[in-house]
Amino acid sequence: MLTKEELLEAPEVDYMNEAQIAFFKATLEQLRQDTMDSIEAAKQTLANPPEHNDDADRAAYEEESRLALRIVDRERKLLPKIEAAMRRIATGDFGYCLESGEPIGIPRLLLRPTAELCAEVKAINERRESAYRDA
Repeated sequence: MLTKEELLEAPEVDYMNEAQIAFFKATLEQLRQDTMDSIEAAKQTLANPPEHNDDADRAAYEEESRLALRIVDRERKLLPKIEAAMRRIATGDFGYCLESGEPIGIPRLLLRPTAELCAEVKAINERRESAYRDA
């Protein structure tokens, strides 16, 4: 298995070769498992609330629960993105921008292995979204 350093040092002609695909497949599988474990742990915590003897304890628990629910919601939204990335690996499209077809790039994929767009297209889309929100 390649290391992150080896991925970053690889020549451009090696982009998305078998070893790189294997690295990202393992990364996505681990991310999926970690995400599912985190969701399950949060569910268990929320399902078994402790008894509270005073208002301060109750308020602290409610705040922790609110944060846990936000995290669960964020991670729940991540699972379909992981599955989509795994499908792109299976079809040979992983690592390439869905809009331009250009390589997404190893540094971006290391930070966000579920990335579907290259940084340039993502920036353009974000500017468009910002313009619509501001209008």
